[in-house]
Amino acid sequence: MITLLKNGRIYDPTSGKDGVVQDIYIKNGRIIAKPSASEKITQTYDLTGKVVMAGAIDMHSHIGGGKVNIARMMLPEYQETKKYTEPEAHVCTPSCSHPTINHATPSATDTGFRYIEMGYTAAFEPALMPVNARQTHLEMADTPMIDKGGYAMLGNDDYFLRMLTAKKDQKAINDYVAWILNATQSIGIKVVNPGGINAFKFNQRRLDLDENNSHYQVTPREILKSLSTAVHQLGIAKPLHVHCNNLGAAGNFQTTLDTMSASDGVPMHLTHIQFHSYGTEGDKRFSSAAAQISEALNKNKHITADVGQILFGQTVTASGDNMMQQLNAKHANPKKSVIMDIECDAGCGVVPFRYKDQNYVNALQWAIGLEIFLSVEDPWRIFLTTDHPNGAPFTSYPHLIRLLMDKTFRNEAFAKLNLDAQAMSNLTSLDREYSLYEIAIMTRAGAANLIGLNDRGHLGIGAGADITIYTDQTDREAMFAKPDYVFKDGELVVKDGKVVKVVWGATHTAKPAFDIAVEKDLKDYFDKYHTMQLDSFKINDDEISSDGRGSIIVHENKKASH
Repeated sequence: MITLLKNGRIYDPTSGKDGVVQDIYIKNGRIIAKPSASEKITQTYDLTGKVVMAGAIDMHSHIGGGKVNIARMMLPEYQETKKYTEPEAHVCTPSCSHPTINHATPSATDTGFRYIEMGYTAAFEPALMPVNARQTHLEMADTPMIDKGGYAMLGNDDYFLRMLTAKKDQKAINDYVAWILNATQSIGIKVVNPGGINAFKFNQRRLDLDENNSHYQVTPREILKSLSTAVHQLGIAKPLHVHCNNLGAAGNFQTTLDTMSASDGVPMHLTHIQFHSYGTEGDKRFSSAAAQISEALNKNKHITADVGQILFGQTVTASGDNMMQQLNAKHANPKKSVIMDIECDAGCGVVPFRYKDQNYVNALQWAIGLEIFLSVEDPWRIFLTTDHPNGAPFTSYPHLIRLLMDKTFRNEAFAKLNLDAQAMSNLTSLDREYSLYEIAIMTRAGAANLIGLNDRGHLGIGAGADITIYTDQTDREAMFAKPDYVFKDGELVVKDGKVVKVVWGATHTAKPAFDIAVEKDLKDYFDKYHTMQLDSFKINDDEISSDGRGSIIVHENKKASH
């Protein structure tokens, strides 16, 4: 069976196609070359005038794991209860309705449907806690429609910090990192507030880049260097995913600049960088450092970043950074929070929050994120995120896209902000408007390239047929909120913005080689300190792909670099 998508206007940055009118042929879930005359086309869609892109990829979205479930339970007052609970109920009928919905943190089921209905075909959980990996994968397995993957959190776990204290060599660290990737079925490595989550447990309330963790006598710089080197030398496509120290603190832009320099030229990804771009100028001692951060990103070609844009309204912040969440708890709205330790390997902080356009800090945060988006020159190295749900729910992406593409709309929104915040921002002087081609880079081709998804994010021959079709509209928010069609692995799953078929996506992983001897010390450590056995820590393939809910795609490593 061959499907023809006819006369669509293609935006495919991987192949350099910027609005090129072209036919696309699909067979067995993949894009193929034009078939011979003898091969029968079984289905044709006339896309004349339509915009065609690869399925969108969210490279940073909290969609699974313990903290997300806490967030889901924390705001029952913001939930709507409907009668359906099974995924099949989302297939639209005249009485179509959603199950229980928390608008800030949808259920696993609803997450998949809300993503695919916007044209997103993959989302990656950026804080998969190794000791909690099984729960994370089970939740992602309950998320229909989209591909998934996770970045395993290291850098605050006791075993790793003991290795640094003992001055273990880089090979030993590489073996441990590779073992973690295999055991947790992850595709990348993340570090949150390097050393700071752990230091919080020893009563340190702040940790700068070159300050020692008081217990292990190890600095965040040492943690970053060892982990980024390990990821690079193992040939993992996704660079180390870094949540910098001092998130949210006035003046933290200097820590962010220093973190860039700590990479020593090794690729590194700085996540939700808006929260790390604050100065101390002005009467309120809180200002935008977006210009300094953007200038550094433009200079340092080996550094990438996603923005973590905040948007106004109710959400809930859910982070592994319990050090900063404990400070943020006093700003909770509604007034409740959860701050916890997990197996001495990581932390968790969940704090509900409402961003307000008349609040000076919130208004300036909004402007800072947009300033960074508009000032970073290379769309291949900056990515569209809200750090869902921390800055805003992922369902707000169409609104964010309109802010980036429509200067008039952006300036009208800016004019409604807190006046003191307006005076501290140069946003209205930035005339840039993103093009459809640049949006396709930032949400498709660039994200796939960053993570190493060689057959996703583009429309070339051999690519997986994850394809989204839009009606071109002046109102970009309306356009990106409701695609005409979405194909997942070649199957039509969304029509006119509504799900018409339920499918299950794949889980993307990386499994670099390691010296199995690493398990001897790990077993001794688990037996002495952990509440589970070493073998129970590992996630096997069957646990992810059971019940016909998706498959596992193992990505080959790049040639190991030393």
